[in-house]
Amino acid sequence: MNLERQHITRLVFLSFLSRTFIYLFAYWSSSSLPLFDASPNLVLISRWSKPLLRWDVFHFAHIAEHGYVYEHEWAFFPGLPLLMSLFKKWDMLLAASMVAIACDTTIVLYRLTLHHFGSSNLAFLTALLSLLSSSPATLRLAPYAEPFFTYLSYRGMLFCAQSKWFFATICFCLANTFRSNGILLSGFILWGLLVEPLIKTTKLPMRLSVYVKSIAYTAMIFAPFIYHQTTGYLAFCTGSDHKHVHTAGPAWCSQSLPLIYSHVQSTYWNLGLLRYWTLAQFPNFIIASPPFIVMIAYSVHILRKWMRGDASQSEVALIPHTIHACVLCCMLLFNSHVQIVLRLAPSMPLIYWAAAWLVMDHATAARWWVCWSIIWGMLSSLLWSTFLPPA
Repeated sequence: MNLERQHITRLVFLSFLSRTFIYLFAYWSSSSLPLFDASPNLVLISRWSKPLLRWDVFHFAHIAEHGYVYEHEWAFFPGLPLLMSLFKKWDMLLAASMVAIACDTTIVLYRLTLHHFGSSNLAFLTALLSLLSSSPATLRLAPYAEPFFTYLSYRGMLFCAQSKWFFATICFCLANTFRSNGILLSGFILWGLLVEPLIKTTKLPMRLSVYVKSIAYTAMIFAPFIYHQTTGYLAFCTGSDHKHVHTAGPAWCSQSLPLIYSHVQSTYWNLGLLRYWTLAQFPNFIIASPPFIVMIAYSVHILRKWMRGDASQSEVALIPHTIHACVLCCMLLFNSHVQIVLRLAPSMPLIYWAAAWLVMDHATAARWWVCWSIIWGMLSSLLWSTFLPPA
C-alpha cells in the first residue's frame, strides 16, 4: 500500500506539471505567434481564456449560450454545452476547463491497470505513459468533450472490472452525453453479464434477471443518443419549432431511420464509407498512423494468444477492450476523419497498455513511440494554439 500511495502522489504531481506546462506553452504560443484564424481575437473574453477558444469550442460555447440553433450544431452532443451553461455568470471557458482538469484519468487508469495486471509497477508505468497524450491540448487543457468522455469511460470500465454494473452503466450513460461513440461502451456491460459467463461455463446464464439487467442497462446507455436524435427530429421534421435556422433541406426527415446526427456528419463533415480516402487526406493518414498501428498490433497480440488458449488471466480480462478498440479503429479508418483517433485513442486504456507492452518487450519500438508522443504532443499543441489543423 505504501508503494501505491507513493505512485499516486507522484502521478498527481506529474499530471499537474503536465497540465501547467501545456497551458503555459499554449498561452505563450497564442500570444507570440500569429493565428491562422483570428476569430478568438474578435470575442470579448479574458486573456487567460484566449488559448482555450479554438475549433469545436466555438460550437460548444454557442450552444451553451443560445441552445441548438443551427442544423450543423447537432453534431455536438449536449453534455459539454450543458456543463458550460452552468458557468454563464463567470468565465465560461476557463471554468469548464477547470472542471475538465478535475476529470483527470491518470489515477483511474492506474487503478484499472492494477486491477487487471496486479502489478503496481506496471500500473505506474502505464499511467506515466498516459501523460504523453496524442492530443494534449484537447485532452489536458481545452473545454472539449474528450476529457469528460475519457474520464467517464475509464470510471465505467473500472466499475465493470469490479462487477459493479449499475455504476458502470451510469458512467457510460453520462459519457454518451459527450460523444456519440459512447454507445459502444454498452459492449462492456453485455460482455460482463452475458458473454464472459458463456465463455467460462459454455452455457448461457439461466436467471431471467441477467437478461433484464442487460437490456435495461444497454437502454440506459443508448438513452442520451436517442434523446439527441429525437430533439433534432422534433425541431426540424415536425414543424412545431420555428426558431431554428435551416441551412439545408430536411430530406433526412423522410428517411427510414431519420437520424439528424448521421445527416449532419455526412452533409457538413463529409463523413461516410471511404469518403476520406482521397489523396488530399494522405497527410492525415500519416499523422494518425502511430496510434492505429500500436493499438491494432497489441489487439492482434492479445486476441491471438486468447484464441490459442495460452493467454494469461490478465490478458483474458483485456478481450473486451481489444474488441472495443478494433471496432472503433475500423469506424475511424473507414467511415470518419482518421485524425480524430488522436483525440479518441486516449479514451481507450488499451493504447497505454500497448505502450507499456512495447516498453517491456519491444525496446526499439518503445523508443519510437515515446519520441513520437513527445514530438507530436508539442507540435500538436503549437498547431492548436495557432488555430491550425488537425484538431
